[in-house]
Amino acid sequence: MSRKRKPLPQEPVEAEIEGLTHEGRGLAHFDGKAVFVDGALAGERVRFRYTRIQRRFDEGAVVEVLRASPERVVPKCSHFGICGGCSLQHMEAGAQIRAKQDSLADVLARIGKVTPQTWLEPLTAGAWGYRRKARLGVRYVAKKGRTLVGFRERGNAFITDIGRCEVLHPSVGAHLQAIGAAVDALSIREQVPQIEVAMGDTPPVLVFRALSPPSAADLGVLEALGESEGFHIYLQEAGPESIRPLPGQGIALHYELPRYDLRIEFEPTDFTQVNLELNRSMLDQAFALLDVQADERVLDLFCGVGNFTLPLARQAETVVGVEGDAGLVARAQANALLNKIGNARFYMADLYGALDQEPWSREGFTKALLDPPRSGALEVLDWLPRLGVERVLYVSCYPTTLARDADRLVNGLGYRLVSAGVMDMFPQTAHVESMALFERC
Repeated sequence: MSRKRKPLPQEPVEAEIEGLTHEGRGLAHFDGKAVFVDGALAGERVRFRYTRIQRRFDEGAVVEVLRASPERVVPKCSHFGICGGCSLQHMEAGAQIRAKQDSLADVLARIGKVTPQTWLEPLTAGAWGYRRKARLGVRYVAKKGRTLVGFRERGNAFITDIGRCEVLHPSVGAHLQAIGAAVDALSIREQVPQIEVAMGDTPPVLVFRALSPPSAADLGVLEALGESEGFHIYLQEAGPESIRPLPGQGIALHYELPRYDLRIEFEPTDFTQVNLELNRSMLDQAFALLDVQADERVLDLFCGVGNFTLPLARQAETVVGVEGDAGLVARAQANALLNKIGNARFYMADLYGALDQEPWSREGFTKALLDPPRSGALEVLDWLPRLGVERVLYVSCYPTTLARDADRLVNGLGYRLVSAGVMDMFPQTAHVESMALFERC
């Protein structure tokens, strides 16, 4: 028998905000129960309305700020609080990065039972217009009589009705209305659920997901959109392998790494860092920490298209990149050829499975770099001491799995946590990217 959901209190509630959660929400307690409050900052007194009642905690949203934090600022976007693309626009930029560093310190100590010997200075770049990769929702809304394009609203599946986005690169973020109007003119407008955005040091690519074949007139509308707004338009009518540019619309997506004399090419749906400026700073810091010498062999796990591998090859004797996606491995190999790099080898392997038969698992390496997805790298960590790895640079997109893996490295495998720090890859959001250096004791 299902339990009835308790009705939401109708009257706003006044509360002191005690802290900030890892998701960037204010933490309060009311009637002895934790409440996570959207739009509230630590140290504030607010009135909030309940948005959800749960067994262990409740959720709410600010109605009025009675006593503001000195860290509060006016959000740049008028849709902040509705759009789910950002969660911290109401917080001063320096305070955002301090909160992320505090969040990293908390999970390392609480989950990983470790503390770095040294905290790295946070890496930051531009706070606006930085995002070069995104998946935008698309929906025709009959009541509005038009198609909306953008991020989903906070807490539901509706598309936010916005004319521009301040965190998307301006070449896309300032043109959402034009994109929506183009979709509106399609005969299949209700069969276009999303648009994938990808760009590097190039004009943007927009990949339109089409659940029904577009007509010749539809193709003409999309071609006109590309010409008028400076986009390269692609279609995806089935799986990723079906992605193709419209005639005359294709482009070689790439970004430059001038310090390493590299050009990295990628496909629209390949994983690449969303923040190009921050990515360049991240590479510089990673290599300064690893301190690779010309006679060393380096292992790059979860190597993707070679973002770390190829710059490492400029410094090391040999670099081996390993990745679980065959397409990414092919792109990494092509990038090595493109840049005339002969001391980098790439392998495809499931880094969460058995590795005993992998040819690189029988080689020796002095240093390793790991850049795993949110799920972390726990399954491969035990291989590091077996391979002779003395120094490990771990790049993380999720502090919880970094902390879990740090526990294994330090408390199980005999490494020590030398340094750690955050990188503001996603300003205006609570997303925490970080970097940690480990050395064998």
